Amino acid sequence: MRSDLTLEFQPLTRERWPDFEALFGEHGAYGGCWCMWWRSTRREFEERRGEGNRRAMRAIVMSGEVPGILAYSEGRAVGWCSVATREQYGSLERSPVLKRLDDMPVWSIVCLFVAKDFRGKGVGEALVRGAVEYVKSRGGKVVEAYPTVPRAGWVCGMCAAFNAQGRYALLC
Repeated sequence: MRSDLTLEFQPLTRERWPDFEALFGEHGAYGGCWCMWWRSTRREFEERRGEGNRRAMRAIVMSGEVPGILAYSEGRAVGWCSVATREQYGSLERSPVLKRLDDMPVWSIVCLFVAKDFRGKGVGEALVRGAVEYVKSRGGKVVEAYPTVPRAGWVCGMCAAFNAQGRYALLC
C-alpha cells in the first residue's frame, strides 16, 4: 500500500449502506452484481440482476447481518471485501469445485471491489488484511479465499491481493 494512503476498515452496517451504494455506483460494481453472486442460485442472480440484486443486498444489511467490510480513505468508501462465514454463501456451499475440505468452521472472502481511482495503490491487499483482522475480532480462526485470474467482465479478487498474504487459506 502506498505510504501516503491511510485506510480505515469498517463492517458494512445499516448506517454505512449509503457509503456502500456510492462505492458500487449505479451499475452495482460489476454488471449489477451488488456482490450477490455467491449468495444466490444462478437463476436467482440472473432474475434479480441490477436493481433486484441491490435490493437483496440491502435486505441483508438492513437485517443486521454484516456481509463484509468497507475500506475508507478520508471518510470516503474506496474498497469493499465480501467476508462472512462460508454458510452465508449458498453458491459456494453448492460448488463441486470449491467444496469443503473438512468440518472446521471457515470464513470466506469471495469478492474485492476497489474504486477506480484507488486501484493499483494496494487497497486490495489492505482489504484482505483488514478482513482477516475482522474475522479474528469475531472469533474466526480460518479464512479461505478464491481469487481468480482477471478476464473481461469478471473480477472477484485478483490473485496479487492474496499472494501478498503468502497463501490462500489465511490462518488467524
